[in-house]
Amino acid sequence: MTIETITVHPTAVIDEDCVIGNGTKVWHFSHIMSGCVIGERCSIGQNVVVSPGVVLGRNVKVQNNVSIYTGVICEDDVFLGPSMVFTNVINPRSAIIRRDQFQQTHVGRGASIGANATIVCGNAIGPYALVGAGAVVTKPVPAYALVMGNPARFAGWVSEYGHRLHFDARQRAQCPESGQEYVLNENEVTRVR
Repeated sequence: MTIETITVHPTAVIDEDCVIGNGTKVWHFSHIMSGCVIGERCSIGQNVVVSPGVVLGRNVKVQNNVSIYTGVICEDDVFLGPSMVFTNVINPRSAIIRRDQFQQTHVGRGASIGANATIVCGNAIGPYALVGAGAVVTKPVPAYALVMGNPARFAGWVSEYGHRLHFDARQRAQCPESGQEYVLNENEVTRVR
């Protein structure tokens, strides 16, 4: 049995009372705050903040310059692109304290959020969804959906490998890389094989 450890760059700050899984790496100038949970084999890039109460599943990849605020929950295998942004208060004001109004944002397993995208709090990102670079998400994103633009708009469906799915007359599609098969039924995609 192999017992792994975490790797922490000397410039990173790890507060007490946080949980970090084996095999996780925390890079330059990042701050892991008390009360957060980070799963096994995660990569926390340079200049990242993980706030209290945040939960990151296993194998979450957080690129440089991402702030993950209280209220964010990411399932396993999520990708957070460089400088993407989460919010946690819908109507922030400097002079009004709204810490009791943080909204939850849930990111489903295998979802990817592109560089410089903004996720407005309270909107779930479905499993294996793909949010394009620079998109501004203002409403929930379904599983396997591809969204782009400002505001983010539906642009198609993607496989678990991130390839566009092209559904035939029977509403079936196949991922060109994995061979996995998908079905589209009433505007929902499901992997069938």
